[in-house]
Amino acid sequence: MNKFSILSLAFVLSSGSAIFAQTPYVSSVWVADLGNGQYQNPILHADYSDPDVVRAGDDYYMTASSFNHAPGLPILHSKDLVNWKIVSHALPRQTPEDVFRSVQHGNGVWAPAIRYHEGEFYIYWGDPDFGIYMIKTKDPAGDWSAPVLVFEGKGLIDPCPFWDEDGNNYLSFAYAGSRAGLKSVVAIAKLNATGSKVLDRGVIVYDGHEDDPTIEGTKMHKRNGYYYLFAPAGGVSTGWQLVLRSKNVYGPYERHVAMHQGSTSINGPHQGAWIDTQTGEDWFVHFQDKDAYGRIVHLQPMKWLDDWPIIGIENDVKGTGEPVSTYKKPNVGKTYPMETPVESDEFETPLLGKQWQWQANPDGTWLMPSKHGHLTLYTQQVPENHKNLLDIPHVLTQKFPAEEFMATTKMRLIANEKIEHERAGFAAVGEDYSQLYIKQDKGKQTLHYASCKNGLTSGEESVSTITDLQEGEYIYLRVKVNKGAVCQWSYSLDGKKYTAVGEAFTAKPGKWIGATLGLYALRDTKINDSGYAEFDWFRVESIKE
Repeated sequence: MNKFSILSLAFVLSSGSAIFAQTPYVSSVWVADLGNGQYQNPILHADYSDPDVVRAGDDYYMTASSFNHAPGLPILHSKDLVNWKIVSHALPRQTPEDVFRSVQHGNGVWAPAIRYHEGEFYIYWGDPDFGIYMIKTKDPAGDWSAPVLVFEGKGLIDPCPFWDEDGNNYLSFAYAGSRAGLKSVVAIAKLNATGSKVLDRGVIVYDGHEDDPTIEGTKMHKRNGYYYLFAPAGGVSTGWQLVLRSKNVYGPYERHVAMHQGSTSINGPHQGAWIDTQTGEDWFVHFQDKDAYGRIVHLQPMKWLDDWPIIGIENDVKGTGEPVSTYKKPNVGKTYPMETPVESDEFETPLLGKQWQWQANPDGTWLMPSKHGHLTLYTQQVPENHKNLLDIPHVLTQKFPAEEFMATTKMRLIANEKIEHERAGFAAVGEDYSQLYIKQDKGKQTLHYASCKNGLTSGEESVSTITDLQEGEYIYLRVKVNKGAVCQWSYSLDGKKYTAVGEAFTAKPGKWIGATLGLYALRDTKINDSGYAEFDWFRVESIKE
């Protein structure tokens, strides 16, 4: 039992429920709640791309794109739109399962919409290679239904369901040009009564080629007799939040820029959710693309003027808002304690922490979440013709949690003496990545530093040997991430004195995602009983000078 174990037992979840009275987890590297009735943006300094939020009574639930990672579709819960925790993943395994057994960077779950309708929660998302899927549940923190393919086709993305008061159901969506051969338009299809199947192939209702290129990410609403399509336009890192309205569901639609970057440093503020509170306030959740940190999540005040929304604060352009950096917290009728998604993990619970995701659908042979208080990763054979770490399904990852932080793990490699080339390590994973790892070869263990550039294309690892190790001894591996995602690695044999390794390395994003922190164990050959890596703990802390 280490110094963090008692604390971890208080906050780590197991199978969706606390082991005993749960103390909210509060990050040491980023907290949005300022404790004085105000909050700072981003509310989540982590890669919850394309966020959508729904309110059900006094509870707010958020989901986000998860692309190829499994489990997918994270579900976060909040009582005040500022303090969030991860409560589940709605998609335990990516579908089709056989496709996502191998790493499919940038594919999978794109831009989901979460809705609450007649006592049930629904999530719709687009997979650009297969079509639009739907799942539902009565308990967002519990199990969700199996995915149903609502709309089959290539390039169908960014869906949002809408139930009209006249009994008609609709699905707004967009097209991915890479698969459909058309983009910068939004469309609406009819849905059947259960929301499980489209009734037609849809009608294009707005063409953004002239004024709003790359329009996508639709969210459909109705207010005061107007149908509204909230949609980002202008590109991920440079765009604006567009709102379209019409008295007829099929248009013609008027356009209005509800939010843009303006005079702020918040680039491309768009794509997200309009939410109303119990007290009648309006708010908008959106992302900002921050390169290696991914698409981080902001919260903006919102108001209505002449049946058009203004998101953020008006400055230079009348009727168009720009993002706020700090603001008063939403009025939800009560005050709630600070809370953030869990990052550190003492590996004391029988199920894997909800902050972790794999690069592909996992197998039961990959790990034991807690063996005597340690995470055990059994070495897995690498895929045939793999180039580097980005091709390895069994890399266990979590998101970068802040602009500056320090992550440390205590680990050791227990190799199978009958085979060679088993290794295990800790990496900052992106298209450019760096790592420290232990390798067993000819009965000898060594510590290595490796880096790779352009890993998704032709990149090869550059490797250097750091030091010899005693077989099976624990070593502490650490990465400090400074502004600009500049990583500096170090190691320690006693957990006190750390030795820097390699030059400063700038992490890069992956395919549509930010960089991640990854743990892994692998081998080159097939064997009837593998070795394993043992991770005693994984801790995220503020940088210590």
